[in-house]
Amino acid sequence: MFEQLGLIGCGLMGGSFALALKRAGLVKRIVGYSKSPSTTERARQMGVIDVEAPSALLAVSGADIVLLAVPVSATEATFKAIRHLVNPATLIMDVGSTKRDVVDAARRVLRDNVGCFVPAHPITGKEVSGVEHADADLYTGKQVILTPIERTFTVQLQKAVDVWTALGCNVIKMSPQAHDAAYAAVSHLPHLIAFALINSISGQAQGKDYLSLAGPGFRDFTRIAASDPKMWRDILVANREELLEQSRIFQDALHSLEKLIAKADGDALEERIDHASHTRANWRITPPKSLK
Repeated sequence: MFEQLGLIGCGLMGGSFALALKRAGLVKRIVGYSKSPSTTERARQMGVIDVEAPSALLAVSGADIVLLAVPVSATEATFKAIRHLVNPATLIMDVGSTKRDVVDAARRVLRDNVGCFVPAHPITGKEVSGVEHADADLYTGKQVILTPIERTFTVQLQKAVDVWTALGCNVIKMSPQAHDAAYAAVSHLPHLIAFALINSISGQAQGKDYLSLAGPGFRDFTRIAASDPKMWRDILVANREELLEQSRIFQDALHSLEKLIAKADGDALEERIDHASHTRANWRITPPKSLK
């Protein structure tokens, strides 16, 4: 049981965490802060938070658990805003989709107190944003990646594991580097492709007509293109090295298929499609055996 959650960022992710924590009986009091006062007020009206804080620093005052639910580009500024009230007994976590940049920011700003920060990435979300869409079930049954560093306090790491486990999550630990490489491949690249595909079609003279003819397959494939633009701008830029490497690998695979199509090599093309079909058909969301 925690005495107080200091919630910085009362949107979808932060609000859902607060609601889930409350429902599980894991916190007595939630103090929230968002850059937009109207968001913080709305969060209080909805019962997501108990008290509105006028600043990130005051949201942390008296808190024994802190969640940063802000865009990854705002992480360092947020650390700077709260660092004077951070102490080794505080558990601090984030929910960002990139980890190396977040860890680097924590090292620079928190310094001797960096051990109380446990970087986290819950593998969940919605295409819609805002506290209005906060959902206590958002994290239930989902994977949460923790990326501790060599200076992470063992006690705080265990607290983080316990919290997410109590919310019904499957907790996985890996290095920040392994995390960013993996999610460049399975999350950031798919978003990049979806954005590019929609833009490539809509940019054509008959693009609107083509889109009007699309069916369920197109809908499912491009669903993630409707994601929050500012959030994904930050993610793609923050993880650009790993993302561009995955993009090059993808382009090689695409060009390889294009060559087979150009040559009308149906047998080889079918073999590649069969490999993809078999891989996808047998894919399940399961924890990795080892990623370091």
